Amino acid sequence: MSTPLSIKIDRSSPIPLYHQVVQGIEGAIRDGSLASGTRLENEIELAQRLRLSRPTIRKAMDDLVQSGLLVRKRGVGTQVVSSQIRRHLELSSLNDDLERAGKKPSTTLLSFEHIPAPSEIQELLSLPKGVSVYHFTRLRSAGGSPLALMENWVRDDIVELDEKSLRTHGLYELLRDAGVNFRLAQQRIGATIADDDQAHALDTSAGSALVTMQRTAVDDTGRNVETGSHVYRADAYSFEMTLVQR
Repeated sequence: MSTPLSIKIDRSSPIPLYHQVVQGIEGAIRDGSLASGTRLENEIELAQRLRLSRPTIRKAMDDLVQSGLLVRKRGVGTQVVSSQIRRHLELSSLNDDLERAGKKPSTTLLSFEHIPAPSEIQELLSLPKGVSVYHFTRLRSAGGSPLALMENWVRDDIVELDEKSLRTHGLYELLRDAGVNFRLAQQRIGATIADDDQAHALDTSAGSALVTMQRTAVDDTGRNVETGSHVYRADAYSFEMTLVQR
């Protein structure tokens, strides 16, 4: 059964009519009114109900499909793909951001080891002699849907980690509880395509677009606390930033 959309159209507004439809559907997806998998009414019905032309509705739907929020399926119709998680560029964890967004984060711990740091990690964390690292990989989901694969290395001289705590708590929460006061981080964002293993874990197709993030976080004493390499489903996740003129 399709879901009728409640969209307000202001014909006196300078905003194009098709874009008002885009904004209305985007807003409903973001606030949860249209959940992932919801089937929308067809374009003819929507055009008639909103008293808009079918080409106007078609253009709006095309924009939403191209942006990854809707998908057209033969024999099914147009469905909501996902409510994309938008993460502001600030020193916070994914778990923190999901909770603030009203999502329900859950974690599957895929691997865990306590080892001497590999040379590249030792250099990234500027580790003193004798300091080892916790190395682990987690699958983070939001609302039951896989969202991110996260591989991290954490120095062992500031916190004691175990598998149970990593399954039930966010990493930054555990570090803050251990007395770590984060100060800054160096972060690089990029893009890649999913290999077979990543696609399987994230419930997507091999070759699908992924957002990548590498980060090394520093505490208020100048110690490099942890470093991580994460990949996110691009159809469900994006980073936001504010730019200022200098």
